[in-house]
Amino acid sequence: MNCNFDQITNRRQTGSVKWDFNQRTFGREDVLPLWVADMDFQAPEAVIEALVNRAQHGIYGYSNGMESYYKAIIDWMQERYGWEIQRDWIAFSPGVVPALNELVRSLTEPKDKILIQSPVYPPFFLAIQNHGREVVNSELTLKNGRYTMDFADLEEKFASGVKMMILCNPHNPVGRVWEREELERLGQLCLAHNVLVVSDEIHGDLIYEGYHHIPFATLSPELAAQSIICTAPSKTFNLAGLQTSNLIIPNAKIRQAFQASFNLTGIHNPNLFGITALEAAYRYGRDWLDQLMHYLKGNVEFLMSFLDQELPQIQAIQPEGTYLVWLDFRSLGMESKALQKFLIHKAGVGLNAGYLFGPGGEGFARLNLGCPRSTLAEGLQRIKTAVKGLDDCAKTSSK
Repeated sequence: MNCNFDQITNRRQTGSVKWDFNQRTFGREDVLPLWVADMDFQAPEAVIEALVNRAQHGIYGYSNGMESYYKAIIDWMQERYGWEIQRDWIAFSPGVVPALNELVRSLTEPKDKILIQSPVYPPFFLAIQNHGREVVNSELTLKNGRYTMDFADLEEKFASGVKMMILCNPHNPVGRVWEREELERLGQLCLAHNVLVVSDEIHGDLIYEGYHHIPFATLSPELAAQSIICTAPSKTFNLAGLQTSNLIIPNAKIRQAFQASFNLTGIHNPNLFGITALEAAYRYGRDWLDQLMHYLKGNVEFLMSFLDQELPQIQAIQPEGTYLVWLDFRSLGMESKALQKFLIHKAGVGLNAGYLFGPGGEGFARLNLGCPRSTLAEGLQRIKTAVKGLDDCAKTSSK
């Protein structure tokens, strides 16, 4: 079945965080939102059909994943990554961000050091700080338009007593899909310094041609025993509102410690529609995902071409995965908060401010191109018009 990703679906008046809360988020209603990480595409038809059928049952009581639910997860990991996971390794969470908070709380102690690699997804910082742990940052290195890990810095930071690392794999926002050699080198450092790795792999299915996602726990049995993999169908199939994710925790002792703490939250059952959607997506969503990645690749190519021809002042980091693109506005010479005000009030676009992603994010912004190409084109044209206005002002003032 051919999917029409060019179709515009009106999301207003649906409670959409992206489309219905511009005034609250950006201070004005007419901003074109290209920020929060969900897509403006309808989910696979098989998922919609499964949800409609479940809704028509008419009883929405307490529910849990049956064996077919877990088998769908196991089969997905086996078929896409050659990773054989066991049923009892899987632990439910309503989302990866709640899971990160619970993992920090259950597996570390107050004042423990937890390492992240900025610029990185802002909730990583909060999951550490909100529970009285210390953020240790190993900033990624940008060279020739590509980010890499600073292994010398990592080793130094690990040696200072880091207990846990939250890895972004693939990386949000810089779009890196970490290669085996990089992950193995990181893994050896973690083993040497006894650092527990929490790997956020929520974007792991969204990989462009020529790249390959490697679940961190597949590197070796030793690293499997020292890692937790966070997964969900939410980014892959645009199901974030159904609040269903899973942790894969091979180490029984770690799994039991997490589960004991998670039970204290009072969350005992997943969303019944989330159960239904996950199973349908993992069983019948492969062709839709293939078509999605082809369309997203076209969006990336459109973006790169537009910037090259129409907006050479702005550089984009070539994404290897995800539908998020890290844009470099530093040539405009604006302070970070001034840049965000410029994008909102002059360009009329809502992007994620780069400085919120921590050190290394200043002068950048994150753009979500998981949208029809016409929406992306409108956003880029708005930015172009605003930047041209800057240039015109500069020319006028120089006369």
